[in-house]
Amino acid sequence: MNTKTKERGLFLLGVAICFAVAGLSVLLENIIPGGLLGASIIALFMGTIINSFFHPAWLKPALKFTSKRILKLAIILLGASLSVKVIVDVGKMTFFVMLFTFAMCFGGGYFVRKLFGLNWKLGNLISAGTGICGGSAVAAIAPVIDAEDKDIAFAMSSTFLFDMVMIALYPLMGKALGMEDLAYGIWAGTSVNDTASVVASGYAFSEAAGDIATMVKLTRTIAIIPTVLVFAWVGIRVKRKELQKAEGKKVNIVKIVPWFICGFLALAILNSTVTIPADVASAVKHTSKFLMVTALAAIGLNTSLLDFKKAGLRPMFYGITIDTLVTLTALAVIYCMGLM
Repeated sequence: MNTKTKERGLFLLGVAICFAVAGLSVLLENIIPGGLLGASIIALFMGTIINSFFHPAWLKPALKFTSKRILKLAIILLGASLSVKVIVDVGKMTFFVMLFTFAMCFGGGYFVRKLFGLNWKLGNLISAGTGICGGSAVAAIAPVIDAEDKDIAFAMSSTFLFDMVMIALYPLMGKALGMEDLAYGIWAGTSVNDTASVVASGYAFSEAAGDIATMVKLTRTIAIIPTVLVFAWVGIRVKRKELQKAEGKKVNIVKIVPWFICGFLALAILNSTVTIPADVASAVKHTSKFLMVTALAAIGLNTSLLDFKKAGLRPMFYGITIDTLVTLTALAVIYCMGLM
């Protein structure tokens, strides 16, 4: 067996390992009661633990391919599950609340990030996960700003830990505040991070509140589209400046544009203007989700527990601070709107 054939075989084995971890994560997600742990976070943590004991050099090329290329393919397919039509179903009232929570995530987050001394990529990944939809937003924005695998892992972890606490506390706080189903559904839908956590905390309050929270969350997910575009623009500017500084000459912008965003936008527009058959839309959505889980498995396999130790508690404290501010902001806006 020549060297190239051996390298190709090891590369395919490495990709297969990522898919195997993803498959096992999906299986565990279905086994764990209540859907408290999503496949994405299971794959990330499982990969990190495996990396503590098993991290051969030959695995690196496969991990890089899976965490970059396959993640980009997953984001392109994600566009097919986003429809601007959903906005009309929920109404302008929800957007008013989201306007303030997004301002807190990215505007207030800027100053909080400076306070905690985090780099702009990690800070904005956590803010995106908090403001939009947890892991999906983190995964969608990461490649357009060339975020490091460890930053993706930190961002996913911080939003996950907050959600685990909020699933238990949100229904209790809602009842203590005497909230009605509508107010609570909007509150949970605009301030809890991951979709599974929104569903869990919503239906723990009441069935009506769960329905409202889920619908609000779906609308909130639409914000991935403009957010990805904004960060793609920021990423291009930063990369251009870095290359100009390193090479001392003008950089062709065409070479640094994240072109996979075009595929993402094309499918989102298609899904907003044309009725895609339900079975096709469902298949594309599930494929996107599984590929994203596979990419996060690769990110976990490329992240060690030592990386978390080196980062310290600052990313976690930053995430908790932003999450808390968003929770209070949403509550304040709902109160000012006379819903409670």
